[in-house]
Amino acid sequence: MKPLIAPSLLSADFLHLGDAVRMIDQSEADWIHCDIMDGVFVPNISFGLPVLHSVSKVAQKPLDVHLMIVQPERYIKAFREAGASYLSVHYEACTHLHRTLQEIRNEGMKAGIVLNPHSPVSLLESILESADFVLLMSVNPGFGGQSFIDQTYNKISDLKEMIVKKDLDVLIEVDGGVGLHNASKLITAGADVLVAGNAVFSANDPLDVIKKLKNS
Repeated sequence: MKPLIAPSLLSADFLHLGDAVRMIDQSEADWIHCDIMDGVFVPNISFGLPVLHSVSKVAQKPLDVHLMIVQPERYIKAFREAGASYLSVHYEACTHLHRTLQEIRNEGMKAGIVLNPHSPVSLLESILESADFVLLMSVNPGFGGQSFIDQTYNKISDLKEMIVKKDLDVLIEVDGGVGLHNASKLITAGADVLVAGNAVFSANDPLDVIKKLKNS
């Protein structure tokens, strides 16, 4: 089965964000990835609810919203109202992760758990059933254009083994340093969803890059 492709708006030209969304809509991509940063959980600030709401008015494809913020549980309903279809929160940011995932699902969204590069997938042993997808960060969160961390391949394989053993329908998403150079290897390791930012938006032909990622 072909992977799901989720181009990341973090790497788009914010002055022409609507054009970037329309490009993704015209492409073979499946989701539109939106990184929400608060400058506290990560050392950067991206954009928030008003911008996401504007994006949702243009977007025809589901918004995959990745919260890199403290106390994400405070904003679950607000992000649903702003247009999120998939909402992921960091294991490292949630004191009551099970409750937070339940609340995301109760709002009608797919619930995701994000792991930073230093967090082992073994942390998910007792919570995996409560998630619809797991987002593995393959760079340190906060900035686009970083180099891929090779240990991620092993984490993908370990997580896939856990999912299969538990007989769960949980997707594995990978974000950070993803491009044509490593897409096939990520898929072979067990990745289901590829988030690509710089690889798409720095290309001369973003539509072609998305097509090639889709057919990796």
